[in-house]
Amino acid sequence: MMDPVRYRALYLAPLPAGPRVRSADEPMPVLARENFYLAEGALEVVPLPLPQLFVAGVECGHTAARVELKHQIDTVHAQLEQLRDLRDRATDDREHLAREVVATQRAYHTAQIQIAETQAYAGHMETQANKLVEHVARLDAELVIARDRIKMFESLFGPFAAPLRFAVRRTRVVRARMRARAASAWRLPQLSAMAWSVLRHEGPRALVARIRSKVMPEEAFRPTTPPPIAVEETIAPLAFIPATAPRATIVIPVYGKALLTYNCLKSVHEHTPHASVEIVVVDDASPEPIADALAEVSGIRIERNAQNLGFIGACNRGAELAHGQYVVFLNNDTIVTRGWLEALLRVFDAHPDAGLVGSKLVYPDGRLQEAGGIVWRDGSAWNWGRDDDPDRPEYNYLREVDYCSGACLAIPKALFAESGGFDTRYAPAYYEDVDLAFAVRAAGHRVYYQPQSTVVHFEGQTSGTETTSGAKRYQVANQEKFARKWAEALATHRANGIAAEIERDRWAKRRVLVIEACMVTPDQDAGSVRMMAIVELLTALRCKVTFVADNLEHRQPYVGQLQQQGVEVLFHPYVRSIADLLSKRGPEFDIIMIARHYIAVKHIDAVRIFAPKALVVFDTVDLHFLRTERQAELDGNALTRAAAHAKREEELGLIRKSDVTLVVSTFEQELLAQLVPEARVLVLATIQEQQPEGKPFAEREGLVFIGGFQHPPNTDAVLWYASEVLPQVRVALPGVKTYIVGSKVPASVRALAADDFVVTGFVPDITPYFTGCRVSIAPLRYGAGVKGKINLAMSYGLPVVATSPSIEGMSLTSGEDVLVADDPKAYAEAIVRLYHDETLWRQLAAGGRKNIDTYFSRGVARRAITRLIAFARGSSDSTRSAA
Repeated sequence: MMDPVRYRALYLAPLPAGPRVRSADEPMPVLARENFYLAEGALEVVPLPLPQLFVAGVECGHTAARVELKHQIDTVHAQLEQLRDLRDRATDDREHLAREVVATQRAYHTAQIQIAETQAYAGHMETQANKLVEHVARLDAELVIARDRIKMFESLFGPFAAPLRFAVRRTRVVRARMRARAASAWRLPQLSAMAWSVLRHEGPRALVARIRSKVMPEEAFRPTTPPPIAVEETIAPLAFIPATAPRATIVIPVYGKALLTYNCLKSVHEHTPHASVEIVVVDDASPEPIADALAEVSGIRIERNAQNLGFIGACNRGAELAHGQYVVFLNNDTIVTRGWLEALLRVFDAHPDAGLVGSKLVYPDGRLQEAGGIVWRDGSAWNWGRDDDPDRPEYNYLREVDYCSGACLAIPKALFAESGGFDTRYAPAYYEDVDLAFAVRAAGHRVYYQPQSTVVHFEGQTSGTETTSGAKRYQVANQEKFARKWAEALATHRANGIAAEIERDRWAKRRVLVIEACMVTPDQDAGSVRMMAIVELLTALRCKVTFVADNLEHRQPYVGQLQQQGVEVLFHPYVRSIADLLSKRGPEFDIIMIARHYIAVKHIDAVRIFAPKALVVFDTVDLHFLRTERQAELDGNALTRAAAHAKREEELGLIRKSDVTLVVSTFEQELLAQLVPEARVLVLATIQEQQPEGKPFAEREGLVFIGGFQHPPNTDAVLWYASEVLPQVRVALPGVKTYIVGSKVPASVRALAADDFVVTGFVPDITPYFTGCRVSIAPLRYGAGVKGKINLAMSYGLPVVATSPSIEGMSLTSGEDVLVADDPKAYAEAIVRLYHDETLWRQLAAGGRKNIDTYFSRGVARRAITRLIAFARGSSDSTRSAA
């Protein structure tokens, strides 16, 4: 307070003399009415938090508090609805936000680099630098906001979203599985006709076996037993046989650790063909010379560096010393397993574009260490599959990868030299293997991961595992060097950890899921030959193909054959059902191809639900209803006629549900144009490659029929031939043998075996029959589609005697490409005529080969598949777009 005496002296003092000047009044501000008075009926409320409003309004009964509480509840409810809407959008927006975060990080990092460089320039760059600083600040703020939004979504909805999504997905999966079972049940009337045919021709045991094969897979998956690791504790004599002309040189860089190196060499000695390799051990100036410690190991070269060059320098020197066509870099803390090197080199033989091939690395306890590597946009790298089950399907198909670990790498020696070897900027070690992979790719080659080459890696035995000490500390610094060097290439990669399942096959232009009835067996049936060729063409056209059999079987060697074609093969127990597979991975696929109507009817609805963006392709293989209708005409069975009608409705319904339908002949395409004019139908016939010439006419003898007997028309054909045609052939061609080749021969056919009617069953190599027999026969009385047995024979230059149903839709002309007869007498006469007439034989052989080139070659099929892929163009852009 002011002192009273001072107050009186100040304010009671006399005013100064003279006129007084009055200052102008400041205008009063114009205020709205609401600034003075409350609206009518409104109450003045002091802002309170919700808990206090609840106490005041509900517990104490204050009217104003209740009104405000109701108002705030409405506001909170509206905000909650907005948050729910944000949550729903967050599911789709999360990856976008993550991309924004990483894009901001990258821009931030780039801006910082630009600032540092700008400051080194002259003063006229100062303005630009200041702008960059401001830009960085904005980006930093955006980065914080984006991260906060992600954290908010996760904190608000994380505990509830995952269980809810799981429950919804499981419900949809169960419904899809029930629909598939119901579809199978509805097919029972159709199956009864086939069952009757099998029972009549093959007997009850064959029927039971057929039912069992449909219900249960042919072969269950057997987990791989981890390779036994026998670690020696002492160095004993070990003798390699030096190769005079090695195909590969195995380079093993070492620094001390003689016993570790010896165990590596011992595994190489046991599991590697000595005649094709040389072994170069590069001693990187170890304190104790390795040559002394390994004195009892003979047949290898040990080269000692005058000074320590580090891992990179030692590898580069080893490559310079190599005599082999290929250099294989192998860490000394590894144990190789059976077939490891042969599998690596097979990739170079099968893929001329291969520039670098790496092995599957596993820990000594059997866990997966690496199935190829993924490199992210910031240059960081993942060992794909680390610590997982090495038997899982996603780790066991040959595929292109970003890089493979330098623990075991194979590369042509010339290409290694052209690439400059391991880049010494990464010395002493780390990121040199990733850099080499990118250099190989930049030179126009591809980098492959070969799962059939398994190597046990004692990770960290040579360099440790801590990135803060030892040689391992260079890993962090070298990442930055790598990211700067390959910034342009990395720009197309996703941000760290985003969509790893997509990034592991980043090379794929389209992703295709193929659902078949069972495992493809190209040595047993023509349908499998066609499907195998389709898959090969899809992969050649840069499509990533995933294959699954409806019965989820794992039948070898066929699974391995597909995997080595670059196909991911799914099977039980890693896939529980087709519906479960679709629910988890449906959005991944651009094209889903379902083969055969009885498989499509089970799963096409689930495909539409779980993969709404995929192009749905129904591969008829052949029109089953057409085949069954002809069978019904032949045997006059009412049950068969009913089955044919049901199949017609079912197949035509599937065609209407599909985006594209595949048929194997123009005849079937024209038929569907009449029955389902709105359908998009493509012809993708059987695919046949020309085979070498066989024996000349005079040296050939015998007749051959080929076909799998799980296909009823084949059984009917052989029984008709044996009973109606063969007796006449025996009279005209005494002693001439007929060979019946094919799997799953029924008892009714085996019972007919005789000296001149040889039932071979399945044979692993059919070549001797088609290069040594004089005539191929195709006596089918009914069927549909293109007959693989005819194309197979013609590809060998072996003329065919066929029936009219056998050549339908194949553009063949009797007397020019083939001989055709339908009654037993004419059929037998055609066989005898062709068997004796060398001029006719040569004419038909040439005509058949020409027909293959014109209608059934890989080139024809490739054009059809290219059209199919084009239909899916654009459907995968959102899936495959980089962050």
